[in-house]
Amino acid sequence: MHSIPAAHRRLFAASTLLFAASVAATLAIGASMSGMQAMPMPGGWSMSMTWMRMPGQTWLEAGASFIAMWIVMMVAMMLPSVAPMLWRFRDAVRNCGPARLAALTTLAGVAYFVVWAAIGLIAFPVGLALADLEMRSPALAGAVPIAVGVLILIAGALQFTAWKARRLACCRELPRTALPADAGTAWRHGLQLGVRCGACCANLTAVLLAIGVMDLRAMASVTVAITLERLAPAHLGVARIVGAVVAAGGLLLIGQAVAS
Repeated sequence: MHSIPAAHRRLFAASTLLFAASVAATLAIGASMSGMQAMPMPGGWSMSMTWMRMPGQTWLEAGASFIAMWIVMMVAMMLPSVAPMLWRFRDAVRNCGPARLAALTTLAGVAYFVVWAAIGLIAFPVGLALADLEMRSPALAGAVPIAVGVLILIAGALQFTAWKARRLACCRELPRTALPADAGTAWRHGLQLGVRCGACCANLTAVLLAIGVMDLRAMASVTVAITLERLAPAHLGVARIVGAVVAAGGLLLIGQAVAS
């Protein structure tokens, strides 16, 4: 058997340490938020404190706090699936010393998570606007459990589509040619990975946001689903199994909402 190159061992070690740190930080954030009481809403559900300001906090501070939390979460969730992509990028870069190769790989990883930070910047004001509407309209708030169930059902159904298959193929695609060892290429490659990845798991990310962005059980489930459908050899089969489970969960939530 071939031994693993030292550069790959270093990348694996760095990724493992970053993943462990992000998981620990996510658990700490979750523990700090678990003591906060969610707001009971019409329809028998509770609104997360994620979409509310703390006493004395400005909207800018609330947004910054959300983005910091979001980035930590995304590192914990996405690193297991993006690390092999960065490994492939590293293999595709030619004529580069170990130190520069490590720096370029890091730059590509930073660019990847910049895309996820941008997604968080979009999600936060949308979440605030929806929360405000729900607090102003009891009728709208009462319809939320059914709406969440429908959204999750649609997210599960998307796992069976040609759209999902194309997105997964893009995420698993290897660089076709050797890549030049320059910062611009690394940055663009990382951004491209982030955009492809964000599109591929947009439906599963929507499920997480709908259930609760700081629900650790939902976060762990989505992380496992994304990682398996990206890395498993039978990735389309995995995606369909995930879709069936998610769709069943959506139907269950709709049934519970209607029954109540």
